Amino acid sequence: MDFKSRLLEKAVESLSSLPGIGKRTALRLVLNLLKKDKNTVENFGKSFIDLVNNIKYCNECHAISETELCNICLDQRRDHTQICVVEDIRVMLAIESTMQYKGVYHVLGGLISPMDGIGPDDLKIDDLINKVNTNNIKEVIFALSTTMEGDTTNFYLFKKLSKKNIKISSIARGISIGDELEYTDKITLATALSSRLPYENSLTK
Repeated sequence: MDFKSRLLEKAVESLSSLPGIGKRTALRLVLNLLKKDKNTVENFGKSFIDLVNNIKYCNECHAISETELCNICLDQRRDHTQICVVEDIRVMLAIESTMQYKGVYHVLGGLISPMDGIGPDDLKIDDLINKVNTNNIKEVIFALSTTMEGDTTNFYLFKKLSKKNIKISSIARGISIGDELEYTDKITLATALSSRLPYENSLTK
């Protein structure tokens, strides 16, 4: 694609590097931005610069935050004895949108995937174990996608936690095998969370 402008080509290349955006879509978006006034485009760009320069990760749950501790971990009305383990911030936001869960979270930062070179040491698993060892945790809920990687991570966590004096549960399998939780509708996700089962029971399903 001959853009006739290096500036235009560079902008299109930058946008098309994002997942799900091809060069034709990126070109359409760039041309749309060029139609807007300069201040709007500058503010658009500044919002991303502010994001990368100022965003933090919660010291407790590892979710994206603007402070050392996120609003959920700071909220004393939440049940801090109950931890919901999620793959990333997208799943956490999906669960929060159901308004059914009142505990706190632990964001792993991914799933165990040997094919992709991701092992347990690449995730926030040791932090979860330390949290269970040092805090008054009563329940750990596995809310990972029902994919092979999700099941592998669930089983690894279960082996690490099974000897602890805590309840270990997993969201109910009303969600189809292979589904990504971030795309699950709110009602199904809320039902799966509220109907969670002891994890060892889910191994026989």
